[in-house]
Amino acid sequence: MKKTLIAGLLLAAFSSFAVQAQDTDSQAANGGWSGSGEFGFASSTGNSRSENINAKLGLSQENEQWKNNFFVDALRSKSQQTLVDTDGNTIKQFNTTANRYDGGASVGLKLDPRSYIVGAARYEHDDFGANLWQGIVSLGYGYIALKDGRNELSFEIGPGYKRYRPADVDVVVDGAVVHQQQPTESEMVGRGLINYKFKLTENTAFEDTFLMEAGSKNTYLQNDAGLAVSMTKKLALKVGFQLRHNSDVLPGTKKTDTLTTTNLVYSF
Repeated sequence: MKKTLIAGLLLAAFSSFAVQAQDTDSQAANGGWSGSGEFGFASSTGNSRSENINAKLGLSQENEQWKNNFFVDALRSKSQQTLVDTDGNTIKQFNTTANRYDGGASVGLKLDPRSYIVGAARYEHDDFGANLWQGIVSLGYGYIALKDGRNELSFEIGPGYKRYRPADVDVVVDGAVVHQQQPTESEMVGRGLINYKFKLTENTAFEDTFLMEAGSKNTYLQNDAGLAVSMTKKLALKVGFQLRHNSDVLPGTKKTDTLTTTNLVYSF
């Protein structure tokens, strides 16, 4: 079911892309397409060792007919940890502490300059999160509440269907630790999205995106805030802060995860 869901999401996204690509021949310039890629890497050595890498790729389009977004993200971290082996010896070991990737798309068909019908899909795999994987598809209504030379504010809301598998847990059975896989869950959810962009100066911009997927079993919240300072027309430095929250998690799992990044951004 998970593979079928992923295939359906990708097919819907790229089918829409193909149709729109044909329309761009009759539209001005590039049809409203723009994109950006982000990359950040940090490494420390000495008394402690760690390596952190994160990358993002985003594409968006907005013209008189479409308001679309596509993205893929990846995060991987390794750090040196102090462990005690079965003989009681203290050892230092380099282990993966974060491994996450996600992707998604939203395809919006405009009804007028401000209103649009939007179909959205998102899939995420996280080895160290509250859910090992989660996927959602939704259909809703979007509205551009504000758009001028410095500000842009838009809202999206609608029903969706979500499947996810909670993270595996270790339980002690007869004195032995047993790795226990959790069953897959599914439910109807309400999806809401708020996106705000603000241009502080000619070379400084702030953006905040808030996502909510609310269901009877679990409510997922994610907020991404970023401040970008342009160095050239194509290159910028960006500081970002991400907060992710699940209302219902297994015992021993934290409900909230945060991530702070400093990335080099290339716009195209």
